[in-house]
Amino acid sequence: MKETKIILSEKEIPRQWYNISADMPNLPKPPLHPGTKQPVGPDDLSAIFPMALIEQEVSQERWIDIPEEVLEIYSLWRPSPLYRAHRLEKALGTPAKIYYKYEGVSPAGSHKPNTSIPQAYYNKQAGIKRIATETGAGQWGSSMALAGNLFGMDVTVYMVRVSYDQKPYRRITMETWGAEVHASPSRVTQTGIKALEADPDNPGSLGLAISEAVEDAATHEDTNYSLGSVLSHVCHHQTVIGLEAKKQFEIAGDYPDIVIGCCGGGSNLAGISFPFLQDKINGKDLRVIAVEPASCPTLTKGEFRYDFGDVAGLTPFLMMYTLGHDFIPPGIHAGGLRYHADAPLVCQLYNDGLIEAKAYHQMSVFEAAMQFARTEAIIPAPETAHAIRGAIDEALICKEEGREKTILFNLSGHGYLDLQAYSDYMEGKLSDYEYPEEKIREALAKLPVL
Repeated sequence: MKETKIILSEKEIPRQWYNISADMPNLPKPPLHPGTKQPVGPDDLSAIFPMALIEQEVSQERWIDIPEEVLEIYSLWRPSPLYRAHRLEKALGTPAKIYYKYEGVSPAGSHKPNTSIPQAYYNKQAGIKRIATETGAGQWGSSMALAGNLFGMDVTVYMVRVSYDQKPYRRITMETWGAEVHASPSRVTQTGIKALEADPDNPGSLGLAISEAVEDAATHEDTNYSLGSVLSHVCHHQTVIGLEAKKQFEIAGDYPDIVIGCCGGGSNLAGISFPFLQDKINGKDLRVIAVEPASCPTLTKGEFRYDFGDVAGLTPFLMMYTLGHDFIPPGIHAGGLRYHADAPLVCQLYNDGLIEAKAYHQMSVFEAAMQFARTEAIIPAPETAHAIRGAIDEALICKEEGREKTILFNLSGHGYLDLQAYSDYMEGKLSDYEYPEEKIREALAKLPVL
């Protein structure tokens, strides 16, 4: 029999996170205070983050030790399996070898607990009682609710309204683990109230939900804010994915030529690719591809400049590829990719040519998801189906050229709570949407010049 999955023992869970900042040829420009426009310091962030995470955010140490308490919880689902997609390869008739790292085995069904668990741990150590956070499709909110439950902390989640309506089972999952969930924009915060006054039918966005969560945290002494992507410490935590994958490829006697991840804020792309990018920076021949939706084309159509991470302008200015912080993308089913910018680490690597980016329409993405489900048997989340689309296209190029390459993608979550999206696709209710260039220019024109 051909080997289908490569499984590590619990003893082989990485004991350190990888910080790519130690190896990057150019570091991102520093975050700037929204008032003074000067680089932010630890005191500026301490109102909503514990000092341990602030230190990780600015660290340039290559390795960050993972606390034992975090490792114990990781062992509930880690190490995750690496699969060889034999059936998909056969269906495509490609000489390429396709592998996927399956993060849907976590209790929350995605890669997000890789960072929600340590974030809850560090906040608990700092004496914080409650976490306020946002969520797009609900994957991050579910993961933070899980982490809060495990560490005995209250969690309040602001869920983008379009996803709140599309994905009620995500909300129920969060509430099952004890979280309080509000549709964003809500009437709980001043930010939400203002957004609803301007547009009562506002579908919400991740940037807007971030504003609500930051406002909540900043106005309650016992509460800190937690973010599921974008920030550097989040990217560090996710590198357990790629570190495990490297060990698994050693067992397989193989190494990827192409590494692919979907990209909304950038955390799961970072998780699968950063440990391999360390090799690329040191001379290894390797391509890394970020795949995003054409309706929210941050890397492929955004501008590399300072922008807020949220709609209300409560966060520091971050150097990112951005579509403008008040950009409200359409309500595509891949709610976790509806963010106006990307992680500064990912953006700097893209700007330096170390990673590539592609944008796909949702119809072709769901076509790839259906093909994957019918060959590999796992129904993927709409977000991670973007990575599948990218992997299939690269495999088809190998078929056309008659070249055998090894392709790795991150299957960052299952889609068993996203079945309405599949129903809409099969019933012909979905359509493609490409965000107009003029709308992007309009949003970017409102940004301050720094």
